[in-house]
Amino acid sequence: MNRYTDTYICNNVKMSYEVFSPDNCENMPLLVFLHGAGERGTTTDNVNRWALPRLITEGVKVPAVVLCPQCPQEYVWDNLVREIKGLTDMIAEKYKIKKDRICITGASMGGFGTWSMGMAYPEYFSAIAPVAGGGMVWRTPNLKTTPVYAVHGDADNVVPLVYSQLMVDGVNKNGGNAQLTVLKGFGHGDGIDEAYENTDLIEWILKQRKTDFEKVAEAFSEYF
Repeated sequence: MNRYTDTYICNNVKMSYEVFSPDNCENMPLLVFLHGAGERGTTTDNVNRWALPRLITEGVKVPAVVLCPQCPQEYVWDNLVREIKGLTDMIAEKYKIKKDRICITGASMGGFGTWSMGMAYPEYFSAIAPVAGGGMVWRTPNLKTTPVYAVHGDADNVVPLVYSQLMVDGVNKNGGNAQLTVLKGFGHGDGIDEAYENTDLIEWILKQRKTDFEKVAEAFSEYF
């Protein structure tokens, strides 16, 4: 896959990013990948040490345009939802991505960021796939029209499994469609690698298409 790197500036935040793309991008989906806390900074090569970007740099072909932002070291992804959205919009326009084929995944800090992005922009993503993440359970009604595929190791002592379980249960309780794949005996780092290497997460998320673009009310908006 081709690799392109650049810097994006939004709201006074300077964010490095890389894009992996096949030679022919026509009718391809856009997959956003959010890395973990250890890959923050300004050197995009660090992003390629783990998970999906590592697999791509090792030669795995992904039938998608893959956008990998890099979180500045003084932030976490949950602080940067507007900036991620702005960058995603720019790349989607550049590669002529159809609006029903934009999806997002991420691991660890990126798993938390994936949940946050889905809940912040529920009319935007065709699907989300958080790995070893978690989030604000009370906001899960926002995801009632967004398919969710979560993956988590049951031996994870960095981000315990219950974080994903609570989020998935919240989505389903509020009429959504969320599934959780539990990796038996896997911890944090090895569980992340297992999720991207040996589950159908990538195949699943790239098959999804957005069909419901109706506005989803923010959780507890009746009190605003």
